[in-house]
Amino acid sequence: MVNLVRSGSYKLIETKKHTKVLHLDNDTFAWVEPVAIGEILVVVRAAYTTDCVLSLGEYRLYVVDDEPDLVDITHLELEIGQGQWQGYLLLTGLPDENKKRSRIIPCNEIITGNPKFASRYDKSPRT
Repeated sequence: MVNLVRSGSYKLIETKKHTKVLHLDNDTFAWVEPVAIGEILVVVRAAYTTDCVLSLGEYRLYVVDDEPDLVDITHLELEIGQGQWQGYLLLTGLPDENKKRSRIIPCNEIITGNPKFASRYDKSPRT
């Protein structure tokens, strides 16, 4: 089963100190790559100065459970062009106030706009 749990607008920026920052609606995460760990998202509270906008568009957050063609985990998809999406796996979901960071892994699994999954997922976000 594929469930769309959240969708909206995102913006990916880079700070003057070359840190990427991901905005998902009103949530903000630093997108960092510590040595020997891989990429992680970390909840941001501190102020920062935007140097440039790297990307913006729509996002979709899916929870996948017992789906034979997909990894059973939280999937984040970012729109990277008209009708084009980049998929990411969030090993422990999005970070929050209790869980400050989460691994994010780029992947080739795309749910949005994929005819293979069009009839198999709930298209309305849960609130």
